[in-house]
Amino acid sequence: MPSAGPYLAFGLMLVPFVFVALAFLSQHPRAPGAVVRAMVLALLVGIPVSALAQDAVTGLVAGLGAGGIAALRMDLAHNWRARALAVFAASALGFVLARVVPESGLLLTPVLPFTSIGVADHLSEERRQPGGG
Repeated sequence: MPSAGPYLAFGLMLVPFVFVALAFLSQHPRAPGAVVRAMVLALLVGIPVSALAQDAVTGLVAGLGAGGIAALRMDLAHNWRARALAVFAASALGFVLARVVPESGLLLTPVLPFTSIGVADHLSEERRQPGGG
């Protein structure tokens, strides 16, 4: 079986470009600064979470989610607390999946952080509209 190290390194190498795409494609008003904040947050959150969870998957989900919160433009209807709660839930799901079904956990968890932020933003917009929950 081939070593997973080169694949992991290649995936981690793409993370800054993901944050650049998030900031610029969402038309963040201060996109370059948001990318730097996203990278710093990804490290500050991802490394300790990986150490606490004792796996790389949970830290990756938490770090990418924290960086995604900083990189993605926030409209008036969006709420950073809802985003943080969604990333926490995605990280918890990644933690469980990494232990219960490791193979599918590795395939599913990369989409969890940004999807959870999108769902949180959608629910925040729904709640803010007249007649919304």
